[in-house]
Amino acid sequence: MVDILIIEDNKELCTLLCDFLRGENYTVSTADSAEKAISLYEKYGAKLVLLDINLPELDGFAVCKKIREKDNTPIIILTARVSKEDKLNGILLGADDYIEKPYDIDILIAKIKGIFKRRLALDVISDGDITINLADGIVTKGNVPLSMTAKETELLHLLIANKGQTLSKEFLFNKIWGCDSESELQTLTVHIKWLRQKVENDPKSPKKIITVWGKGYRWEG
Repeated sequence: MVDILIIEDNKELCTLLCDFLRGENYTVSTADSAEKAISLYEKYGAKLVLLDINLPELDGFAVCKKIREKDNTPIIILTARVSKEDKLNGILLGADDYIEKPYDIDILIAKIKGIFKRRLALDVISDGDITINLADGIVTKGNVPLSMTAKETELLHLLIANKGQTLSKEFLFNKIWGCDSESELQTLTVHIKWLRQKVENDPKSPKKIITVWGKGYRWEG
């Protein structure tokens, strides 16, 4: 899963925004149409969406509505459309903010950082003796902190959040490493092995992270 999905058909503006965000160490994907944006989001997901309204064919409001049908992912609308009706429409469809172009990049980045900070502060999940706090990236087992990489933490969180459900290898890989990744599916297998070494009492006979042969993995806790 990428940090930020930018939906913007102005290539120059999109490239400039990408450069700034990647300079802040965010992972970024881009789409120049509503159709491509919806496809990317449904396949890979995103932690935050930056959304232009004036897109070819379907407009940005359609994207906002589609995302809100299933997810509460933060959405910031970035647009030159400044009428009261457009602003109300964006907010009523579920956008978290509506920013007029041209915008100050420093203010935008500050808003993005604020959203991530607030969302992560709420993102604490526990199951059995395992607790994950994404705000500070700390995973504990029986109140003892574990040494975890960011990808291990994100993968563990996704498994626990879907307890009892078998998640395919392709789904897990796409959600964690995303469409911009140069990694291969084998990367997932390696990370599952590392996770078991850290969270299982007996990694060779796992009870928490179960392999469903021919399908994927399931968290039993």
